[in-house]
Amino acid sequence: MRVFVTGAAGFIGRATVQELIQNGHQVLGLVRKDEQAQALTKAGGEPLMGDLKDIESLKTGAKAADGVIHLAFVHDFQDFSGACATDRAAIEAMGEVLAGTGKPLIIASGTLGCPKGVLATEDTEPERGHPMMDRAKSADMVYSLSKEKGIRGCVIRYSPTVHGAGDWGFIPRLIDGCRQKGAAVYTGDGSARWPAVHREDAAVLTRLVLEKGRAGATYNAVAEQSVAMKDIIGLIGKTLQLPVESQSAEEAMETLGFIGMVVSWDNPTSSDKTQKELGWHPTRPGLLADIEANYLS
Repeated sequence: MRVFVTGAAGFIGRATVQELIQNGHQVLGLVRKDEQAQALTKAGGEPLMGDLKDIESLKTGAKAADGVIHLAFVHDFQDFSGACATDRAAIEAMGEVLAGTGKPLIIASGTLGCPKGVLATEDTEPERGHPMMDRAKSADMVYSLSKEKGIRGCVIRYSPTVHGAGDWGFIPRLIDGCRQKGAAVYTGDGSARWPAVHREDAAVLTRLVLEKGRAGATYNAVAEQSVAMKDIIGLIGKTLQLPVESQSAEEAMETLGFIGMVVSWDNPTSSDKTQKELGWHPTRPGLLADIEANYLS
């Protein structure tokens, strides 16, 4: 299958490109920089210069492909609503090209959009009404495209930490914040839980959804359904020889910024349905082992 991948130069994107090529697919990857184009070519893919605001580049990529994996997102937490609007415009453009073809359109979402404090499943409805939950509208769009426009649209909810060597997401930012503070900080009693998945396992799942996913389905990219934040922070404190402290969510936001808010969210999530339906079996190291091996040197 010839696959158009947005975010092909990103942390999840690079692993997904490798996974696709190793399993016989061809990759056309959206990239923004010459060095990204060179890296993608070296990996065996074909670069297409553009970005999420360049609608014509998105349409060109979708037209040239047998399916689309949409991983790119503008991670602007100062204007998250604007970032989500850009995401929907990109999905609309690619969906317009794919309409009536039955081709797959796979988009990335996140488990953090699910209600807090309860075990979320693939059937759990996302939270609504909060600006940080605006990304759920992208998933709504894909479900509608599947029903009304003859597209095999699927949504993958990725864990808040898709981890592995070279990660630049939440965990590195959390570690940097603790270093700057001079203390390893968690909120409340530290019982907030995050799901986690290694990026190579996430890449395998992304390929399987492309190949076998059902139209209108949601899949959870979760290998570990609940890692306690106190265990994550305890490991950071122990390894970096920092005191471990509890703070209120408000204090943590002052200390860690935006990351101080999301580490207080209790987000246990199951992927049982995903694993059974697609035959996905995560095999890579868990989050705590990966942090110890790759994040704290």
